[in-house]
Amino acid sequence: MSSKFYIIVFYLFFGSLQAQTDSLKVALPKQLEQYARATDPLSPSKAAFYSAVLPGLGQFYNRSYWKIPLVYGGMGTSLYFYINEQKKYNRARDEYKLRLRGIEQTDNPKVGRYTKDQLIIVQRNAQRNRDLSLFITIGIYILNIVDANVDAHLQQFNVDEDLSFKPTLEYNPVINQNHLNLNVSYRF
Repeated sequence: MSSKFYIIVFYLFFGSLQAQTDSLKVALPKQLEQYARATDPLSPSKAAFYSAVLPGLGQFYNRSYWKIPLVYGGMGTSLYFYINEQKKYNRARDEYKLRLRGIEQTDNPKVGRYTKDQLIIVQRNAQRNRDLSLFITIGIYILNIVDANVDAHLQQFNVDEDLSFKPTLEYNPVINQNHLNLNVSYRF
């Protein structure tokens, strides 16, 4: 049999399954649909997984769109400094290798006028800054995952008018002083 036959059978079979599942769906009101999504117990783990796969995807899943530029801005900035410090380290290392071979003066405008001791210091500083940039990048990546998880948890937190907190001042005539009262009420 030809492969076209299999493709047609595959399409008809899965196309009919799609039509069957669509006919069984019940249209929920928009408020109930949001409530069903908000109480999904797997929502925090999905958001964390999405952020681990692609930074910012968990924030997109949580509909916190304003956080996505912060994630990419932080990671992009720290990666820029990582790459920049790696270039500085490589320039100083290559220049130091030339000095060990006996070539004292080079035409490198960045590090050509440094002594051997200064080149060692430049290498150490560039290496330390490069490693710090890498740790900051990893920290922002982890913070991205934690933020997506916590944001998904907090979306399930119920904040209604039924729960209220009211601080009040009451005057006590017996001792002639004001007292601070805190009232917490919950309406069913």
